[in-house]
Amino acid sequence: MINTGKLAGRTLFITGASRGIGKEIALKAARDGANIVVAAKTAEPHPKLPGTIYSAAEEIEKAGGKAYPCVVDVRDEQQVRSAVEAAVAKFGGIDIVVNNASAISLTNTPDTDMKRYDLMHNINTRGTFLVSKVCLPYLKKSNHAHILNISPPLSMKAKWFGPHVAYTMAKYGMSMCVLGMAAEFKDQGISVNALWPRTAIHTAAIEMLTGPDSAQWSRKPEIMADAAYAILTREPRQSTGQFFVDDEVLESAGITDLTDYACIRENADKLMVDFFVEEKGAPVENEAAAGDAAAAPASGGDAKIPQLFRKIESLLSPEIVSKTQAVFQFNISGAEQGTWFLDLKNGSGSCGAGTPPAVPDATLTMNSNNFFDMFSGKLKAAPAYMTGKLKISGDFQKALKLEKLMKALKSKL
Repeated sequence: MINTGKLAGRTLFITGASRGIGKEIALKAARDGANIVVAAKTAEPHPKLPGTIYSAAEEIEKAGGKAYPCVVDVRDEQQVRSAVEAAVAKFGGIDIVVNNASAISLTNTPDTDMKRYDLMHNINTRGTFLVSKVCLPYLKKSNHAHILNISPPLSMKAKWFGPHVAYTMAKYGMSMCVLGMAAEFKDQGISVNALWPRTAIHTAAIEMLTGPDSAQWSRKPEIMADAAYAILTREPRQSTGQFFVDDEVLESAGITDLTDYACIRENADKLMVDFFVEEKGAPVENEAAAGDAAAAPASGGDAKIPQLFRKIESLLSPEIVSKTQAVFQFNISGAEQGTWFLDLKNGSGSCGAGTPPAVPDATLTMNSNNFFDMFSGKLKAAPAYMTGKLKISGDFQKALKLEKLMKALKSKL
């Protein structure tokens, strides 16, 4: 998307802008000559994550904007207030707020400790509410007031809650701020919207979650920056209370070829769908009907899961065990309901019906049809998890090791 200059001289207060999507939005606005308040915690280099508020500020200045780096923990009300006051003193006001800062933990209820629960809710929901509230007096004075939350469309489908209810509630809290504040501030000319990606976006966060291969099936953060730019350059009264998805925003702006946004161009049509959204063009899912079908008993024919595990057992070797070093438990529902295990940690490996002889590193729960699709290569573990077809408890990284294992076994099964 070409810059139009519409954000020249505007002041954007962006949380979590030291890296990832927040920084890309900052750089996009900077190319218009905007003022950017880089509100993030990272003042010193992180051992695992690149970028600080100062390195981001330097990039923003080089891109043509003016930057003001502020150490801000959005959980701390005084830090937020101090940063907002300092930003107003420097730039004269605030026109746009981008609530991007977020915390994630893809854990089920037993595996979510309350410290992590509080972190997600205090950063995602409370932080978004607090930053919006503190910036509000200055947004009211702007003739181009926007609040944009990087949060998903609201959907009450159980599949978005079941695998990680604590995280879903925290992200949906950001989206509920959109729903409520859009109505609350509509008459004041303040636009409040949400933006969410259709696919996984390659950031340090997604790499930590799903491993270094995440770029293979992700898009670049630039797609979110371009979509945010398209929204933020609109007149505030033009749209508010909307839950935008990046590809739809760009298509409405006339950009239909999204190939260049893929990290690996050759994989542009094989990208992983993000949480909380359906794959584009996917049929509307009737969850009740799907649930009934999943619970239906097997009808005729030989059971396929025992055959599959017998085949896997014949292919096990010390080499596979040494490369994997994980014990998996599979809780299968649907036509071939049951519990199965795959021990790729001990001896030469073993598998079969029932719970594993050792404590599982990861437990995977899915419908039998999806299980077969996963082992046949039709369904990848990471996308299955992201779309709710697969639930994972335990070590997420080890669960995703199954991806490479199944790829190696596919030709032999």
